[in-house]
Parts: sequence; structure tokens; C-alpha cells
Amino acid sequence: MANSTELAVKAAPHVYLTEPLSGLAAWLCYFRGTEIPVLAETADALESFRAQEDERDNVDAGSLSEVIENDPLMTLKLLAHAAIKRKPDAATSTETVTSALLMMGIPPFFNNFGPQPTVQDRLQAHPLALDGLLEVLKRAERARIFALGFAVHRADLDAAAIQLAAFLHDFAEMLLWCHAPSLALKIQDAQRRDATLRSADIQRSVLNIELDDLRQALMKEWHLPELLVHISDGKHPDHPSVRNVLLAVRLARHTMRGWDNAALPDDIDDIAALLNASPRIALAFVHKIDQSERSE
Repeated sequence: MANSTELAVKAAPHVYLTEPLSGLAAWLCYFRGTEIPVLAETADALESFRAQEDERDNVDAGSLSEVIENDPLMTLKLLAHAAIKRKPDAATSTETVTSALLMMGIPPFFNNFGPQPTVQDRLQAHPLALDGLLEVLKRAERARIFALGFAVHRADLDAAAIQLAAFLHDFAEMLLWCHAPSLALKIQDAQRRDATLRSADIQRSVLNIELDDLRQALMKEWHLPELLVHISDGKHPDHPSVRNVLLAVRLARHTMRGWDNAALPDDIDDIAALLNASPRIALAFVHKIDQSERSE
């Protein structure tokens, strides 16, 4: 018998963007009305919890958080929904998955989030695009781990928000893979043909926008926590928390296929400055973080 996630799959074929939109306003309007799919394992785990919802001891904010926090797309959906539900006079915004769930409550969560559409279903006919998306998701996890390591070393009180910002940093690219796979593949092909090209330049050429601008516009549109929006804004790289996020994302990108990327020496110099350490110590530190991640 098909599980509830499989039953939620729509029979109609998916519609994809195949041509770039005119500019940032048009892209913002498009993503304002689209569904965000999540990983199949996330959808299945949530359905398993839904079946146990009446067993209070088995379903709580902590157990749900463990599932949601490993999926940047589901995390994004939850934080955006929590922001909509937040009272205007609330003293603080919900800056973590757990705080969003506690504010919302478990039964309302399941009432508001039915069986989730999945990226695997959406990109079933585009296996190369699914591979591209899964690579971005893996990179996001690496960026989160590096960001947390840097923040803890710096004793930054916003360490939780910093790691979340790094984890969500490339969500606009994730959405592009889901909704415009041919355009995402075009960008990927251009980058592979000439590694010296700036990502922002390729994005403007293919999409008429930069994905960083789309990310920031969507975060504001969805009223995500102000702290999260601020430390995600790469246009203010002098702020230590912003720099922490940017360097974690850079390092994750440049080490996806090993530690011989030509850009790494510059990355290590900048990380050393952030951590107030020598380049030798900084290199040993990031290797330690990487080895710890791989051993888990």
C-alpha cells in the first residue's frame, strides 16, 4: 500500500520555468506563489510523526526539530509560516526551528503542514537537476558545520542564528533547481566550462538577477527573523557575524571535492583573520571540523 507521502503526489505533470523572468520583482512574485518541496526522508518522517501525534510522549518539539533542522527547505517553510503567525507585538521573533514549533504547538503544526511534496518527485524527470540540488544541500550542511565551528571559537552569542544563516544561505539556488531546472543546469554548465567566471555574473546573464538578491528579497517578503536576514546579507561583509557566514559558505563551496582548490589559501587567510589566529592554526582548525563531520 502506498504511504501518505506517495498519495500526496499530484497526477498532473510539474510545470517548470524554462525562460528567465524580467527581473527581481518578477522572480519575487513567482516564488511568492509556489510550493516549496522538501526531501523525501523529511516528508516520510513527518508522516510517521503524524501517525503518532496522539501519543504525546513520542511527538514533541525536540523530536520534530531533529527532522526539520536537517532539511533547509522544510526549515525555510516552517520559519516563514511561523513569521506569518507571529503576533505583531511579540517581544522576539522565532529564530530557531524549536522556538517556532514551541510557539506554534504540535497539533497546529500538523494542521498547517499536511503531507509534503518532495524534491525527488518534483525532479523525477530531471535526474541531473536532482543531482545538482542534492549537491547544494550537501554543501549547505558543510557550511552550517563550519559556521558553527567559527562562531563557537569566537564565542559569538548568536551562534545558533549564524549556523542557520549558513545552512539557508543558498536556498534561492535550491528553489531554482526545483522550479527552473534547465536554467540551473545552464548556470552549472557555464561554471564548469570556465571556473574563473564569477557566479553573480553568470546568474545575471542567465536569470537577469543575482541569487543573493533574490534570497534577501524572499527573506524579507516572508518576514524571517531580522537577525537572520541581517547576518545573511553579504553586502555588509565587515560585520563579524556576516563574515562568519560568508567564509563558512565559501569554504564549503571550495572544499566540496577536496582541499586542492586554488581559492583555498585566500579563504584560510580570511578565516585566520576572523578567528584572530595564524593561517597555520586556522587551516588545522578547519581540517579538524571537516574530519569531525566526516566521522559522524
